[in-house]
Amino acid sequence: MSLDSFRANLRHPDPEVRAYFIGKLMRQAKPDDVFSFVALREIEDQWDSIERYLGHSREFWRWLLERWATSPHAGHADR
Repeated sequence: MSLDSFRANLRHPDPEVRAYFIGKLMRQAKPDDVFSFVALREIEDQWDSIERYLGHSREFWRWLLERWATSPHAGHADR
């Protein structure tokens, strides 16, 4: 799959397709690289659909998102 095709799937009109590809990205890319493709807000907004696609990385991402949400700077981050 080309990078352009992958990016198109991240913006697909079907929310399940988007969730699958965001989950795939979160499973396989380094966390910093994930945010080159999708915003934290998008992950938070679609979490219920995305989490089923995270496999073994689900607990890491759950921990990371919860940690950021409870950070004293959580309301000030660029999301």
